[in-house]
Amino acid sequence: MARPRSEKALAHRLKRMRAEAMQPSSASTGDHNPAREAAFVDCGWGRLIFAQTFSDPADLLELLRNEGAERRDIALYVRDPHVLLAAAPQHVFLDPSHTFRLELSTYRPSRRQPQGYFIRRLSSEADARAVNRIYASRGMVQVNPDFFWSNRDNRAITYFVAEDVITGEIIGTVTGIDHDRAFDDPERGASLWCLAVEPQARHPGIGEGLVRRLAEHFSARGAAHMDLSVLHDNEQAIALYEKLGFRRVPVFAVKCKNPINEKLFAPPLAAYDELNPYARLIVDEAHRRGIHVELTDAQAGFFRLSQGGRSVHCRESLSDLTSGVAMSICDDKAVTRRVVERAGLAVPAQMTAGDDPEQLAAFLQRHERVVVKPARGEQGRGVAVDIDNMDDLQNAITTANDLCERVLVEECFAGEDLRLLVIDFELVAAAVRRPPCIVGDGRRKVRSLIAAQSRRRAAATGGESTIPLDAETERCLGLAGFTLDSVPDEGVEITVRKTANLHTGGSIHDVTAIAHPRLVEAALKAARAIDIPVVGIDLMVRSPTQSDYVFIEANERPGLANHEPQPTAERFLDLLFPLSGHRASAHASGKMPA
Repeated sequence: MARPRSEKALAHRLKRMRAEAMQPSSASTGDHNPAREAAFVDCGWGRLIFAQTFSDPADLLELLRNEGAERRDIALYVRDPHVLLAAAPQHVFLDPSHTFRLELSTYRPSRRQPQGYFIRRLSSEADARAVNRIYASRGMVQVNPDFFWSNRDNRAITYFVAEDVITGEIIGTVTGIDHDRAFDDPERGASLWCLAVEPQARHPGIGEGLVRRLAEHFSARGAAHMDLSVLHDNEQAIALYEKLGFRRVPVFAVKCKNPINEKLFAPPLAAYDELNPYARLIVDEAHRRGIHVELTDAQAGFFRLSQGGRSVHCRESLSDLTSGVAMSICDDKAVTRRVVERAGLAVPAQMTAGDDPEQLAAFLQRHERVVVKPARGEQGRGVAVDIDNMDDLQNAITTANDLCERVLVEECFAGEDLRLLVIDFELVAAAVRRPPCIVGDGRRKVRSLIAAQSRRRAAATGGESTIPLDAETERCLGLAGFTLDSVPDEGVEITVRKTANLHTGGSIHDVTAIAHPRLVEAALKAARAIDIPVVGIDLMVRSPTQSDYVFIEANERPGLANHEPQPTAERFLDLLFPLSGHRASAHASGKMPA
């Protein structure tokens, strides 16, 4: 066991270790130079600790024990993990990840160039904020943007980002650590960390492009190999690495038992695997706060939360706090429209589809383009957008009728689909929802491109988002001049559905910081008119930065998992259990106004 040390002695030893870590150190999975030890690199999310440079396991354990709050230290190249774990089984655990290595002497670059994006160095604080947004969307530890910026000239750390050619958005990132420049590694090694791609990215191959760019960077520097660590069950990532020539090596990592790593060393109950991402996000936040969770029907997303004598039953973001009246208002889109119209919101012209084709024809002629949707329904099922002729209108009504006896026809407002999430009558998040698109490569049929994009959307959303191959998709393709068997030219972008709903392949892009005050005001008015504590208000807008809008609908069970990096689950738990979170602590300390 590691011998106990006083705080003063520990501080002195760590000070020495940090000083030594700034000096060149030997790092090898074999021979070790005891005169040069204790090498680690601060990566912002935690320290990458080169365990083979520690002659005494007790020193390594002391460093791990002093991991900072909200950090994730990783001790890699642990020679005798069983010895380390035996010394502190309550504090550290063996990371259930495989280590893969790419021998750069045999690596061959790809001849294919990235399509629709390019890869460059991280070069601004805006880049750093975008990287953090991607980290948040992937459940990764975020890094203070100042750290990225202050380390931009650090020769041991390299940050690459992928940028969308058209939008300028950062859609991927990867970090590289040069071991030779970190501590004079005699093996001339390097490693890859924090590979992450924006879940809403529409371009294929972004992850592969980032890995290749980093491999070529280290190869040019004269590195011998590039290592990475990947969870043992991440089959998709492992398949990519093996495709690029990575091979497993017998290298182990040890991490601290902390709340961030809990899912790695203390797997949840099997029933938790049945929860969808919307319920799981809330349950995980409840566990973090010490709120008791009872799964009442995991498959359907039902759970009960209890703390301090208070108990609230939930189905995802729908809770006991939402009244039956509020639910019934949201359930009927025609009723919702009347309620918010009386509250002063702008609403589109609307009629109920009946048996009189002349009334339908007159409505279509007056508004030129219309939307058809079932009066009751969710997740975009049965909704058809941008209809401009009677044949398509009648077909859309028939499809919607299969889901609901009453079908609504509305004027079509050209613009973007904006979801505003209101919790406790405050705006928590705003996001533009964009319809699914594919990008031609000059080789594959539309059918194949849709299938590939659908797989990417499913992987990014835990299976919640896929693109249906149905009559509505074929109609939208026809509007663009394509069929499922067309082969679009390279770079041609095709919108395959007009609706932007997540469940039919749409993507979600955070715009909370730039939402126009009038749009926020409209969402808050709608929530108060319905008298609902948690609601997703959908508006069609010219732009999230402009004031023009029309109200579309209100969702009484909005998905909280779709708004990274906004603190949606945190605000939901603040509503249900006001004394359980950071806001309560801030009030108690006087850091927030009462």
